[in-house]
Amino acid sequence: MKKLVGIVIGAIVLMGLIVLWNLFGPTVKAPEKDGYLYVKTGTDYPALKSLLKAKGVLNGFFFFDRVAERADFIGSVKPGKYKIENGGSTVDLVRMLKRGRQEPVRFTITKLRTIQDLAAKMGKNLEQDSAASLAVLKNVSFLKTLGLDTNTVMTAVIPNTYNINWTNTPKEVLTRLKQESEIFWNKKREKQLDVVGLTKDQAYILASIVEEETNSKKDKPIIASVYINRVNKGMRLEADPTVKFAMKNFGLKRILYGHLKYPSPYNTYQNTGIPPGPICTPSIYTIDAVLAAPKTDFIFFVADPSLDGSSIFAATYAEHKLNAKAYQNALDAYLIKKNQTNKTVE
Repeated sequence: MKKLVGIVIGAIVLMGLIVLWNLFGPTVKAPEKDGYLYVKTGTDYPALKSLLKAKGVLNGFFFFDRVAERADFIGSVKPGKYKIENGGSTVDLVRMLKRGRQEPVRFTITKLRTIQDLAAKMGKNLEQDSAASLAVLKNVSFLKTLGLDTNTVMTAVIPNTYNINWTNTPKEVLTRLKQESEIFWNKKREKQLDVVGLTKDQAYILASIVEEETNSKKDKPIIASVYINRVNKGMRLEADPTVKFAMKNFGLKRILYGHLKYPSPYNTYQNTGIPPGPICTPSIYTIDAVLAAPKTDFIFFVADPSLDGSSIFAATYAEHKLNAKAYQNALDAYLIKKNQTNKTVE
C-alpha cells in the first residue's frame, strides 16, 4: 500500500513538474531569420497560432491555449513586431503578446532625394508597403493638415534615428516626423533664420542644394552665403544639382548646355529664386551651416584647382572666370596624367 501511495505521489509530482516546465520552462524558440515575430493587423488567434507554428516558436499549443484562455487573450491579439528570445517561457510569451509589447523599429534617415525614396524606406520598415506610404506622401488633403504640400513634404524630414512601431501607419510616421521637425526648429535656430533672412522651408531647401554641392564642411557656410546673396540680388542660383533633380538623373556626371534648358520649376538655371522644395534631405550639420552663413560679397564659386574637393569664391565675374580657368587647366592636366598612367599599365 505504501509503495502504491509512493508511486501515485511520484506520478503527481512528475506531472506537476511537466506542467511547470511547459508553463515556465525554456520552451520558446526564436524565429531563425532575425528573431522577430511579425503579427499583422487583423491577425486572429487561430492565425497567430499558425504563425507561431510556422516560425517554429512553439512545438505544441496545449499549454499555450490554457494560458491564453486564463489571460483572456484569445480574442484580443495585438499586431506588432515582437522580439522572441530563445529559452523564453510560454507564460512570458502570452504576456508579451497580450500586452502588445512590441519591439520599436529604429527608423534611421540619412540622405534621401525623393518622396519615392522615403516611401521605399517606410515600406521596408513598416507593416504597410511603399505604395501605401507613397499614397500618403502625395495626399494633398492630408499634407495640408500638417502645413505641407507635395513640394515641401520632405522639409518635414530631419535626418536622424527615430523609434517607431512596425504597426505605425504612414500617416502616423509622417505626423511624427513633422512633430520632430518642429522640435528641431528651436528658438536658437529661429533667431538664426531672422539673421540670414530665410524661412524654415527656404533654409531647408538651400541646405539641400549645399548638401549636394560639396562634402567640404568648411565650405558649406560660404556656399550658403553665395546662394543667399544671389537670392537677395534676384539672380538665378544656377546650381547644377538642381538640374539633376529636375531630370531625376542622379547619376549624371557632367551638366551640359542642353541639360540647362530642361523645363522644371526645380531647374535653377531656368528660374530665379529658391526652388519649391528640397532636392534631398540635408544633414543637420548642413542645415546649421546655412543658418550660420557669414556675410560675404561672394556671388560665384568653383572647385579649387588643388582638386581636393574644396571650392574657391569670387565676388566678380571677372575673378570667377580666372578661377574657373585655373580649375579647368588643373583638371585637364590631371586627366592627361591619368590617361598616360593607364596606358603605361596596359
